[in-house]
Amino acid sequence: MEAAFSPPDKLGGAPDGKRSLRVWLRLLTCASMVERRVAARFRDEFDTTLPRFDFLSALDRAGPEGLPLGEVSRMLLVTNGAVTGLATGLKADGLIETLETADRRVRRVRLTALGRARFAAMARAHEGWIEALFADLAEGEAEQLMTLLDRTKRSLQRTTPEELAG
Repeated sequence: MEAAFSPPDKLGGAPDGKRSLRVWLRLLTCASMVERRVAARFRDEFDTTLPRFDFLSALDRAGPEGLPLGEVSRMLLVTNGAVTGLATGLKADGLIETLETADRRVRRVRLTALGRARFAAMARAHEGWIEALFADLAEGEAEQLMTLLDRTKRSLQRTTPEELAG
């Protein structure tokens, strides 16, 4: 009987002391794979990008009052310049509109009717793609993974700069 094929270990059989590094690399690999596949689907099916979807998603959650561009920037963890560029394109496509504000320095935007309809279609498709990508996880496994990721997130939030330097 032949032994099952096992792919080479890129860390050269790293001992358990490298466990955290291996976990980080696996998380990064999985996140990158999902992002690439979802980005390709958005490009192929909607002729759009993942950042544009994320922008529309933030505005959808905000509702009719919309959001200041600075808040969108913080939510998406991107620069103000990147958000301004996305907003310009989305406005040109008729998906968002600028709202009048008392403070002219603050540019507030919201979805248009077309933007809401287009986002709804993209969100339905996005949910289906994510379901397909994670279909091999049983419900219990998905819950277990969420529990572990929640614990990891809490650990990351508690880690201080001093602990990282030490």
